[in-house]
Amino acid sequence: MDDGDEMHFCTTCAFSQACQSQGYDKATLRKLHILVEHIGPIKQGEYIFREGEDFNAIAAVQEGTVKTCIFDAENTEKVLGFFLPGEVIGLNAIHNSKYPCDAVALDTVMLCRFSFQKMALLASQMPGLQTQLFRLLSRDIGKAALLTGDYRAEQRTAAFLVTLSRRHAQSGLSATSFCLAMSRTDIANYLRLAPETLSRVFKRFQSEKLIRASRRESELCELASLEKLAMPILRN
Repeated sequence: MDDGDEMHFCTTCAFSQACQSQGYDKATLRKLHILVEHIGPIKQGEYIFREGEDFNAIAAVQEGTVKTCIFDAENTEKVLGFFLPGEVIGLNAIHNSKYPCDAVALDTVMLCRFSFQKMALLASQMPGLQTQLFRLLSRDIGKAALLTGDYRAEQRTAAFLVTLSRRHAQSGLSATSFCLAMSRTDIANYLRLAPETLSRVFKRFQSEKLIRASRRESELCELASLEKLAMPILRN
């Protein structure tokens, strides 16, 4: 994968939109580029950070998928989210300066890590970068609130698939065909559904030809129908 240079960032860079929209010159981009620390490959199952560790950096996923989770008093895992290429992990640690959850690689992961203190200082000098940081924070909060409320299993599953579709599209990837690096158990956990319930919903979606699924490969055959089903959650 092309990881960019002093003038151009890789296609999955979480900050490329800010740089392109503002038309920053080479000298300005160099200030941001030298902050980047390339991390990886991180193997499947390895931790990127652990709950309670000191917060000192945010990281953009360049390749692979990352799961965030916590464990309750009974040591039961609760999946909080999944992060795809072009998305940033660690934003929820800003307030308390501690990572509030674990971050685990679901497959082989490559990261671009940024010192948050240096990033925040640079953002004060680059309005477009500051706006992008606020946008990423807002998106992170939005994902956390996505599945609150009393919704049917079909609606939750459809919202999950539609959201994945939109997130893939934002990173320049296919909006209808993608690999689900997360297990069905993890997806059910995230959606607050029993694994058997999620399995039934996936089978129903396949029988109705809304999706095709083979192992972890998925194709959204009727995206408009899924969007209609997810509308009460996504609202647009």
